[in-house]
Amino acid sequence: MTAVHLITGAGSGIGTALARRLDERGDELWLLARDAGRAKELGRAYPGARTLVGDLCAPEKLSWALSHQELPERLDSVVHCAGVVDLGGVGQLTPKDWNRQLAANLVSPAELTRLLLPQLRAARGHVLFVNSGAGLRASPQWSAYAASKHGLRALADSLRAEEHENGVRVTSVYPGRTATPMQAKVHQQEGKEYDPKRWASPESVATTILTALDLPRDAEITDLSVRPGG
Repeated sequence: MTAVHLITGAGSGIGTALARRLDERGDELWLLARDAGRAKELGRAYPGARTLVGDLCAPEKLSWALSHQELPERLDSVVHCAGVVDLGGVGQLTPKDWNRQLAANLVSPAELTRLLLPQLRAARGHVLFVNSGAGLRASPQWSAYAASKHGLRALADSLRAEEHENGVRVTSVYPGRTATPMQAKVHQQEGKEYDPKRWASPESVATTILTALDLPRDAEITDLSVRPGG
């Protein structure tokens, strides 16, 4: 039976690298896009994939959006790759800055997982959260992003305990700095020169995600940290 995966953030960075790998090996892809225009772009990039439209910056609207679209009957995995980052000191960040990052990085992954749990349970599937090194430690200027990622770790830990009896596996992957468009934006915000060769490639992180997804059923990778090699 062909494996079925739903991926957020497939249009950039780690999500793109993972979607390509899964597509190349013939798995069935469902890709979440923030709007219809982005869905058309993903459809052109992955002709065999199905697309869904839902804005992760508005988690309260996801239930309505998905209820008006055809969903897969079963899901072998839901991989949460999408995320946003805006750096700033605690004395500078506004509620809008906090809410945007918490919505996209934490509340929407929780809501999307809730909405897709029946399909995951049917397949005894896998929920994989692409977290961040910031989900393990918080640095100056990173408070809002790190808080969202610390929360994502808590979400994963609770979900794993709750869904164990249903056969649903849950993994958190914590990439260090990775050569993605988001990393280029971070360097711009930090006022630093961006050299992608200094950081791990999205393809390498995708390999670690596939390792977790492809693990035999008698084991589960719960937490996996990945950092750039020297």
